[in-house]
Amino acid sequence: MKRIALIPARYEASRFPGKLMAPLGGIPVVRRTYAAVTNTGLFDDVMVVTDSPEIYTEITHHGGRAYMSQRPHETGSDRIAEAAATLDADIVVNVQGDEPFTSREPLEKLLAVFDAPDAAQTDLASLMQTMHDRHQINDPNFVKVVVDQNGYALLFSRAPIPYPRATDIRPPYYEHIGVYAFRRQALLDFANTPATPLERIEKIECLRYLETGKKIKMILTDYMGIEIDTPEDLLNAEKHLANTPATPPQIPTIKK
Repeated sequence: MKRIALIPARYEASRFPGKLMAPLGGIPVVRRTYAAVTNTGLFDDVMVVTDSPEIYTEITHHGGRAYMSQRPHETGSDRIAEAAATLDADIVVNVQGDEPFTSREPLEKLLAVFDAPDAAQTDLASLMQTMHDRHQINDPNFVKVVVDQNGYALLFSRAPIPYPRATDIRPPYYEHIGVYAFRRQALLDFANTPATPLERIEKIECLRYLETGKKIKMILTDYMGIEIDTPEDLLNAEKHLANTPATPPQIPTIKK
């Protein structure tokens, strides 16, 4: 199977405009993400998909691959679907552009789904991590997911699900991490389907898959890194970078 990684990279962001071009250790966040994904060695191709000439130039100037969106998109999945339609691939992995500390292990687990015994019934796979902080569980900025006994997603919500009606049971809570691996056709089907009711209400794009009958296999992983959503996240990322001895002072030029 041919496996590619596409990194949606919209310049504007409501909480932190231009965040993908913000310097992290002197290198823009989006280029660090591109390098991290490329350096996993898991993919036949890695490409940034963007609406920004500035991001496009940043990636291509340093030897990377980028695709310039030809039309506006509401979601990252819609954005990468436009590029995927022009590419030869069996599995398309979506890694968000604001994940500069992306590592090999979680992506390897995600790809392994398509070699598992139940692979035939899986349309796409995504990641989740256990939540412990009560504030985050109740925070609508953290998307939660509940799964069935085989690890397939039942529902995503910004609400704290499951609701603890039984006071003698401590329920597990899982945060959805927005990294996906799609069968190419499932991704193209998504882009050709109008936004669905729950998706519009919750503003969670993966609900469109559930509402149209797609099966999403969820993979439990440890902490992925630091997602850059706010200026405070960027400060935390700088601290993390400074305290990580294995991190080189410069990212080498990424070859095609």
